[in-house]
Amino acid sequence: MGTSLSRAAQWTSTDSDHGKLESTPMNESLLNEILRFVENFSSKNPQEAELLFEEPLQWSSTLAASDFTPDYEIREEGVVESREKDEEGRPLLLFSPPTVCVRNFRQLSKLLGLANEKKLLEVQACVEDNRSPLVKILGPSLANIQKIGKSDKDKEQQQSSEPEAKMKLVRLLQSADKHILRKFMKEISEKVDLNPTAVKKEVEYLKNVCSTGENKVLKLVRYTSDYEFPNGCRAPLWRQLQGEICYLVVEPYDTETLYITCSAAGVFFNMGIKPEGDEINYERTSEVFKDIVSLLKSKSQVFAESMDLQDARETARTSKPHVELVDAQTQLSLKRIDKSEPSSQLKDVQLTPSEVDENKDPDNDRKKQQGAKSKNKAHFSESSYADQLSSMKIKNQKQQADLFSETSSESDQSYEEEEQPVRRQRNTDQPSDYWQIQKLVKYLRAGDQTATLLTLYALMDYDLKQETYHLAIQDSGGLKVLTNILHLEEVNLQLGSLGILREISLNPQTRRAIVDNGGLRSIVNALDSRNKDVKALAAETIANLTSFRRARRTVRRYNGISKLVKLLDCNADLANVDPKQEKDVEVARFGVIALWSCSKSPKNQEAIHKAGGIPLLGRLLKSPQMNMLIPVVGILQNCATEESCQDAIQTEGIVKDLVQHLGNDNDALRIHCANVIFKCAENKRTRTLVNEHKGLQALVSLLSKTENKQLMAASTGAVWKCSLSSDNLDVFQDHKVLEILIGLLTNQPEEVLVNVVGALAEFAQKPANKVTIRKCGGLKPLVKLLIGRNEPLLVNVTKVVEACAADLDNMAIIQELDGIRLVWSLLKNPSPEVQSSAAWALCPCIENAKEAGEMVSSLMGAMELVIDLLKSPDDKVLASMCAVVARIAKDKYNLAVLTDYEVVSLLAKLTDNPNDMLRCHLAQAIAQCCSWRNNRAAFGEAGVVPPLVLYLKSQDMKVRHSTVMALHQLSKESNNCITMHGEGVVKVSFLRCINAVLT
Repeated sequence: MGTSLSRAAQWTSTDSDHGKLESTPMNESLLNEILRFVENFSSKNPQEAELLFEEPLQWSSTLAASDFTPDYEIREEGVVESREKDEEGRPLLLFSPPTVCVRNFRQLSKLLGLANEKKLLEVQACVEDNRSPLVKILGPSLANIQKIGKSDKDKEQQQSSEPEAKMKLVRLLQSADKHILRKFMKEISEKVDLNPTAVKKEVEYLKNVCSTGENKVLKLVRYTSDYEFPNGCRAPLWRQLQGEICYLVVEPYDTETLYITCSAAGVFFNMGIKPEGDEINYERTSEVFKDIVSLLKSKSQVFAESMDLQDARETARTSKPHVELVDAQTQLSLKRIDKSEPSSQLKDVQLTPSEVDENKDPDNDRKKQQGAKSKNKAHFSESSYADQLSSMKIKNQKQQADLFSETSSESDQSYEEEEQPVRRQRNTDQPSDYWQIQKLVKYLRAGDQTATLLTLYALMDYDLKQETYHLAIQDSGGLKVLTNILHLEEVNLQLGSLGILREISLNPQTRRAIVDNGGLRSIVNALDSRNKDVKALAAETIANLTSFRRARRTVRRYNGISKLVKLLDCNADLANVDPKQEKDVEVARFGVIALWSCSKSPKNQEAIHKAGGIPLLGRLLKSPQMNMLIPVVGILQNCATEESCQDAIQTEGIVKDLVQHLGNDNDALRIHCANVIFKCAENKRTRTLVNEHKGLQALVSLLSKTENKQLMAASTGAVWKCSLSSDNLDVFQDHKVLEILIGLLTNQPEEVLVNVVGALAEFAQKPANKVTIRKCGGLKPLVKLLIGRNEPLLVNVTKVVEACAADLDNMAIIQELDGIRLVWSLLKNPSPEVQSSAAWALCPCIENAKEAGEMVSSLMGAMELVIDLLKSPDDKVLASMCAVVARIAKDKYNLAVLTDYEVVSLLAKLTDNPNDMLRCHLAQAIAQCCSWRNNRAAFGEAGVVPPLVLYLKSQDMKVRHSTVMALHQLSKESNNCITMHGEGVVKVSFLRCINAVLT
């Protein structure tokens, strides 16, 4: 990409030959965007992907010859060539270790596919070795088509002289470039953009203020060149092309001589003047700062103290604050975790009780805010702030951005959508507290441990739930400072920082900002602390932050899941916690809360299982504390969607505890327990365990809680899945569950109805229960449900209708209620599951309905629907429709209509399908259709006989039975008999009979 690389990329040097990409979040994000674009380019734009580059892209690769597939020619000494060549016979990809040369996007996409986990390294190497990739891809003329100032007329002339495919490639690259620029607009806008005038003013300030008088803190400040160009720069012209303005020599009192480069991108240290002459070694040796003062403060302690002292005096003159120095450690130790408060997901734990007036409104006018002073505000006087100026500095840590491809395999779509940022207008007329918080954040950056601790204490005295205060912390860069404090080893500082982060992370916009700034990684690392309070606060903060997918992925990426699982390993007797073990249990509780939030992602569920979380959660189920039990079962509910987790829940003896907790008075706990059973009861062994531990009776008792719809959904779902076992069905029948379920067919939400009807479908498999459903008035509400749109509900309802229609008395009622027409109309539903289920329900309806032939013919468009669905790509739909055709074809008139619609050719096309269920019902349909006129001959001409003979080799008895019926009907046509004999039907049939006798 062109403009995005020049505007967004951050290089170690502006030298086009030697510069490398820095390890920064923006660069990593940029490389991921380029990788995503190139990977998908070939599949989305195959024609443009074949176009040759004007010059090949060439770089030093990390791949080896063994990484390439047989599609490539591998020659001696590890040289690899693509089989595709250009017109001159040159390979489109040439790998001569370690250099790779690529000539079009198709080969570039394939190469990245071979790189696997090295993809990002390959993209980085390509970008670093091809600083102007668009020039090589498009040529200089097309690469500059979007330069600022180029007129529309010039662009039209340029485009008219180029092939359409190449101009489309230009547009695609431009579009990608704009997309990347829009994505990083905020970061690009924040990049430093110095000019000669600004640099000159700052140098004059340093000369006049810091290098003269009694209080001077710099020995010398001078330019390396006295000559100033008309544009204000003092750098040589060839260096000005790289954006450099001038070079300085600065001599502080407490460090060696410093050599500084001032450029448009910022200010940084260079290698200094070479010993052999006056020439400067321009290579950069530090990170880039926004101005010279910031650069000098990072190197000279004396200079930093002087600058900070001036800021303190300025603050003292304007606000005249006062603070009494106290034992900060004692204060913070009293303001740690309040054990009496529940967890953040149940009720927020307070690190420090705020003494700010709760009725204080941050949106009041400024005069009212200035009049409402808080007695607990902590400020810093000139003398107290001077005590902070020690050697400790909080250095900014480079954070890697948590960037993931939106097309990655993580299937989080089943959970809530990514939290959308809230757009808000910033009011320039902020209350006085806004500016006070900004000053406190400024002190955090410059103070020693004591001052930093006092500042954190002062910040915690504010009501940090107010959005105005969040805005003040964000605008002053406080989020970065707070997360950087976590890298220090001082426990009290970590506690203070986490206490603030925990409070402000309750705000959606603030938690997004924390994650965007890379702060979540620092919080995850805090889980490794030896201090239990730090672990607990870090876990609770993670619980607040992981309310959206990207944050959950970030936690997993930095090994946060396994660290949180380790917090669960407390050896305490949860039923009788020893006072010495209370802290361990408390830490485990916060770990559970964080994992509950993280477990909404399927990959996190897998990570929890791999880290050994299920057995530890099973141990925590023994706890009597409700604020522990609810999140524990909440995690199990989320993880139960994974089959491996279901097996672990069964083998770890967790089912017994879940059944026990179904009898608890807490509805939230019962909901989660029932949902876990609902998800795990697909497994037969789990259903048996629920029965053994008297869980079925507990579930039946929950069916009376009709006022709690969530509890009803969970309990009916568990009843449905448990009823898949016939033994469980008997227990349910003893407790009159069928009658209870029929009573729940009205006045219930769809999520409850899906489960209720699903359970009824299982009950209806027993003939006696079909009668009970009719006698209890269940058919009418069931038929009414056929007009809904909920797909799972429609599938379950048609299953009940299919089972009930086998009873003639039930069929009469269904027909009277116009149920057959409603079921038939479901064949128009776009869902294959609904279509298949409706077709199976029609089979007994057609067989048992009065005057079925006339009924089918009277349904408008019925035959057309059947014919259309015989062209479906879904095997289940095809099998069910063949079964419907076999029933319809029993009526001569309807068979004639189907024949006119060319049903013979449609059935013949399905004979090559290997699905045994489809083969079984297809053979039945062919057998029934043979009775009309010359259909037998038509089937033979369509070539159905040879595949049908092969059906006799199937291991499925039903397939062989229906096949024999079809061959019997087809054999009434002499030509078909000749074909059957040629296909060896007699030999196959004889061998099958012998095998049947022997077995």
